[in-house]
Amino acid sequence: MSKKTFYITTPIYYPSNKLHIGNAYTTIAADAMARYKRLRGYDVYYLTGTDEHGQKLQKRAEEEGLKPIEFINPIVEWIQDLWQKLDISYDDFIRTTEERHEKVVQRIFKKLLENGDIYLGEYEGYYCVPDEAYWTERQLVKTDEGYLCPDCHRPVQLVKEKSYFFKMSKYQDRLLQYIEEHPEFIQPESRKNEMINNFLKPGLEDLSISRTTFDWGIKVPENPEHVIYVWIDALTNYITAIGYLSDDPEERKKFERYWPTDVHLIGKDILRFHTIYWPIILMALELPLPKKVFGHGWILMPDGKMSKSKGNVIDPKFLIDRYGSDSIRYFLLREIAFGSDGVFTPEIFIQRLNVDLANDLGNLVSRTVAMIEKYFDGFVPTPEALTSLDEDLKQAAMETSQKVEESLDQMLFSQALQQIWQLINRTNKYIDETLPWSLAKDEANKGRLGTVLYQLVESIRITSILIQPFMTKTPQKIWEQLGLDVVSTNWDLTKSWGIVHPGAKVEKKEALFPRLDMEEEIKAIDETTAAARKQAEENAKKLNQSANTNGGDTKMENTTIDQITIDDFSKVELRVAEVIEAEKIPNADKLLKIQLDLGYEKRQVVSGIAKYYQPEDLVGKKVICVTNLKPVKLRGEESKGMILAASQGDQLVLATVSDDIPNGAKVK
Repeated sequence: MSKKTFYITTPIYYPSNKLHIGNAYTTIAADAMARYKRLRGYDVYYLTGTDEHGQKLQKRAEEEGLKPIEFINPIVEWIQDLWQKLDISYDDFIRTTEERHEKVVQRIFKKLLENGDIYLGEYEGYYCVPDEAYWTERQLVKTDEGYLCPDCHRPVQLVKEKSYFFKMSKYQDRLLQYIEEHPEFIQPESRKNEMINNFLKPGLEDLSISRTTFDWGIKVPENPEHVIYVWIDALTNYITAIGYLSDDPEERKKFERYWPTDVHLIGKDILRFHTIYWPIILMALELPLPKKVFGHGWILMPDGKMSKSKGNVIDPKFLIDRYGSDSIRYFLLREIAFGSDGVFTPEIFIQRLNVDLANDLGNLVSRTVAMIEKYFDGFVPTPEALTSLDEDLKQAAMETSQKVEESLDQMLFSQALQQIWQLINRTNKYIDETLPWSLAKDEANKGRLGTVLYQLVESIRITSILIQPFMTKTPQKIWEQLGLDVVSTNWDLTKSWGIVHPGAKVEKKEALFPRLDMEEEIKAIDETTAAARKQAEENAKKLNQSANTNGGDTKMENTTIDQITIDDFSKVELRVAEVIEAEKIPNADKLLKIQLDLGYEKRQVVSGIAKYYQPEDLVGKKVICVTNLKPVKLRGEESKGMILAASQGDQLVLATVSDDIPNGAKVK
């Protein structure tokens, strides 16, 4: 009997620069899912890769005096090295510059053209060079200075050129019907409503799918002055990589085996492309649609979304080299509820590692192995009859596996890890309840002591198996310390008890996760982020100098606008608050600790506005505060909200209201 298949993909990353930790988030999540399915016995195919064509890459290469592929290759190698350091277990890495991809993209284009889904026309519209996107006038952001790109807020150029167009409107009603009949297709649910209300119902315009203004791309068959644009080039990687229209019969069998994909994992900023453009292309090709597209949230810094242009990024290789890949994988999947945005601060990161990994898991393994070595010469003892306390731990451990499976089947990574850590905490509590060091004082309690230690080993065994999708090195280290064989670490045995063989030899080794010094680690992380910001500032100066030379204005900050529904907006509680006290935070140049009066309560927030406001100037101001934001700790100070401000370039101004508006008034 053949195995059930599971095909999972990440977006293919744009190699204009090295990736940051936010880019790695998607890939780690997909890897956890792939590993989980393999452990459950599935035939898994995990695809990732790079999107290597386009005007932006061509311009970057020209600036460096290189051919595009010469510019791209070192960055792709860096990305592949990053995935190796993170133990990403992909089955294929597709590059859109590979012949296997380019050849099939041309066949796809020709097929769509012959079917009447593509036509040659003329396009006049507004073009954003950084995003390589065309926009209609109604889609643009209108300002006194002109039109701006709705995605990156940079100025656009009015251009006119011949272009091939895809008849999106032809499939609009069919796609809308499909989405409504398949509620699982777009996840989370809020993203589905956004796509329907903001894009499908207002109506789709035909999509420009070729370019003549640059030549770094796949040529249109029989009309090589046009290159095929990203919508047909990049999105189709999900089928070209598994053999669609391949010359190789074995590759075509792969396509028949794995398509449609079980899940496309993507960031929420590219959801529209994957839930509107991509399914319509598949409909035109008469291919099944993906079973699910999951648009997860962003990893935010205290000053907003991670952005290479702003320099507020974390280098994942720095974190891996300093803390190990398992720490990074664990933190990202535990700290952020998959689908929601999450905040990265050095304080949150180090605290999570110290509490969850060093204290809870690391100490549990260390204490257990040490006691077996001390009281039983390093051999796992034989258990005797179980007490109700033992049965309680046994039941908790065996139930955890089912809970984790249910969570992972829904890609609730954080919830699954919380369930595993509930078992870890229950096991630590069991030590406090049974007091093995006290039992060891009386030889008459030797049998009871052996039973307690055996219970601990079994609970740790189950824990070590359950963390395998998330952490790749730690389970093996635990097995080596506990003397476990391959058979006893099978996923199916997480629902069984008594698997460890009495007499197995344990061996205490170095701590799984050494405890970290908070101040020292914050300083180290701050130094690397400061270097990234400095580099971004230098790049911005070069960009502005280049823009001034060309008569353009590209100083507008690169911030992505993610469209939301009124339901999304209604979740955010905005209230008027009066600043009653403000002070600087020691050793934090950018942060102020601010006390607010909300009318119904006093509240503290930490805000990164120290460069723009003196503390004494803030007192008495009526600001707007997000009051239902999840509390975070910044430099050891709790922040229970966020005050709103507007920024452009080097300027920042708080959003304020007049004095006659009462404290606590809702902002609508």
